Amino acid sequence: MMIEQPKPSALSEQVQRMIEWLASHGGEEGGGVTRLLYDPAWRSAQRAIESRMQEIGLVARYDDAGNLFGRMAGRDPEAKVVLTGSHVDTVIGGGKYDGAYGIVAALVAAEHLLTRYGPPLKPIEVVSLCEEEGSRFPLTYWGSGNITGTKSREAVADAADAAGVTFETAMREAGFGYGRHPQPRRLDLECFIELHIEQGEVLERENKSIGVVSHIVGQRRYDITVRGESNHAGTTPMRWRHDAMFTAAEMIRALTLRAKADPAGLVATVGRMEVKPNVGNVIAREVTFSLDVRHSSAETIRQFCEESFREFETIAAEHGTRVSSRKWMDEAPVAMDPLLQRTAREVLERESVSYKTMTSGAGHDSQVFGTFCPTALLFVPSRGGISHSPAEFTETEDLERGVKLLIDLLYQLAY
Repeated sequence: MMIEQPKPSALSEQVQRMIEWLASHGGEEGGGVTRLLYDPAWRSAQRAIESRMQEIGLVARYDDAGNLFGRMAGRDPEAKVVLTGSHVDTVIGGGKYDGAYGIVAALVAAEHLLTRYGPPLKPIEVVSLCEEEGSRFPLTYWGSGNITGTKSREAVADAADAAGVTFETAMREAGFGYGRHPQPRRLDLECFIELHIEQGEVLERENKSIGVVSHIVGQRRYDITVRGESNHAGTTPMRWRHDAMFTAAEMIRALTLRAKADPAGLVATVGRMEVKPNVGNVIAREVTFSLDVRHSSAETIRQFCEESFREFETIAAEHGTRVSSRKWMDEAPVAMDPLLQRTAREVLERESVSYKTMTSGAGHDSQVFGTFCPTALLFVPSRGGISHSPAEFTETEDLERGVKLLIDLLYQLAY
């Protein structure tokens, strides 16, 4: 059966209007949006989404972590839930689309399906996940992690934000964590579909309308520390120095060249550096720099890191310095569900919409769901690849194509 799609102009206007509506909760004078887990802007946004869910005929409820669900009951009482949505939190001074678009798209799609076709065979739920970004507390994926059972209250018992507010205090001030709402763990999910902006420029550069994600990359993050010897900048000859800064610079150059030469498309980034004593006329005795390595193959990441660390040891020895490393993140790559990918591609080909099967270089809630239930992650283009910024933008036509795809997928999966 060919489903009836909403008229383009009406759909475009609705999506754009709702993007602005959600951005007003936490919106800033400079155009950015800040909604941090459990803060007043976050609470305001969740209440607004709750009201919207009720307006379009969904049954709204929270879980005890603060995730918000809008349920469209199914005709089959034994059927599992088709879940769709994204995260409501933002980075500090972020854009209007990251996370928010997935929620808006899910609401628009649910309203269209319910209005045109009535109750589905399988229940559909729209979710506004409480947290993904890690912008307030030192944790990520709190929303999806609670649903899938990979996060717990014990793990954040001692966590606090920059102002010293503990996680437990913030959670309770927002009305959660008391056991008044259902426990977050779900065992009734058939699949999860997340529609998201790309946050990169691949689709725009290749003139593709939709990205069908095959894998979300694995990530390793390290702190690399080089120890040398402080001495006077004017009286210590170059040949006698044990310069931690020079050593670190050579290491960073070596790993960057190694990554650029990698035929598999691995990426490696050094984005932070701490220097001691950090004085202009003193040779550095200690330098610590961050290292972020990402790829869709865990073996490629492992091999790159091992080879780089062997080279670090050689470079350190050449300069009479020492090097050590601390690994503080090691997330495996996650494959998206092949059947859901194929279904999405069939829809796009039938509608003559250009697409690219691609890897996500950024982390998403889909990687948490992807090890728990069949999961699909779908991208729309980001202008200039800009994200986590007030300049974040996606053309209305691209937003519309994404919503149409979601409508079609939900119809096929639930009706």
